[in-house]
Amino acid sequence: MQATIALTREVSPALSGCELTHLHRVPIDVARGVAQHAEYERALQALGCSVSRLVSDATMPDSVFIEDTALVLDELAIITRPGAASRRHETIAVRAALGAHRRVVDIEAPGTLDGGDVLLAGRRMFIGLTSRTNMDGIDQVSRAVTPFGYDVRPVTPRCCVHLKSAATALGEGTVLVNPRWAPVDAFHGLDLVEVDPHEPGGANVVQLDGRVLGAAAFPRTLARLERRGFAVVAVVVSELAKAEGAVTCCSLIFRRESDANDR
Repeated sequence: MQATIALTREVSPALSGCELTHLHRVPIDVARGVAQHAEYERALQALGCSVSRLVSDATMPDSVFIEDTALVLDELAIITRPGAASRRHETIAVRAALGAHRRVVDIEAPGTLDGGDVLLAGRRMFIGLTSRTNMDGIDQVSRAVTPFGYDVRPVTPRCCVHLKSAATALGEGTVLVNPRWAPVDAFHGLDLVEVDPHEPGGANVVQLDGRVLGAAAFPRTLARLERRGFAVVAVVVSELAKAEGAVTCCSLIFRRESDANDR
């Protein structure tokens, strides 16, 4: 039985009605998005994940971006209160699914939190202060996780919807970053790998045991990671990108409870 679970969610037939913050609305081929999402799930399986997919419907255009609905740690799961009010009912099914694996706590009003704003590097937890995540939400996370030894640090990114559009962890001590979108001083003490300057959106990758899953749209950045010794898997997510989605957005990846407890 695989020890790592990737919780995903179907592409909604209403994906074209998604929330947008920084991108102009363009036509989305939903059928192609469904095919790309299936390929993404197959890539996660090839990386050793057991994929569990939740259903979606036309009332949840953004629900494929399941990362925003929860933060899953070894010790607990935090169910978010998304900054976009239209997305808040997405958390119901996610809460039920994660409750089988973790103790669950909830972000409460007036706090807001999108999981895409949470970057975890070891016990350092950087949380983006953005249009989707407010300081009350960050404070609630801090109160929930500080007893477990996490150090919560607010960070204000620029020009992007979530912090993890600007930076993602490549391990406990390394971060892939777009220095134009993220304040690099916030990551003092960590080894920083910069995206190729021609690929500002390339900082969003999934790292699993030294292997990296990234978007095929950013080959120069992925080549930089290969030169750093990472085994890279590229997937095409062009239709999801039109909805301001990226590779971390489409899954919640966590260890089975027994494996987490053995940590």
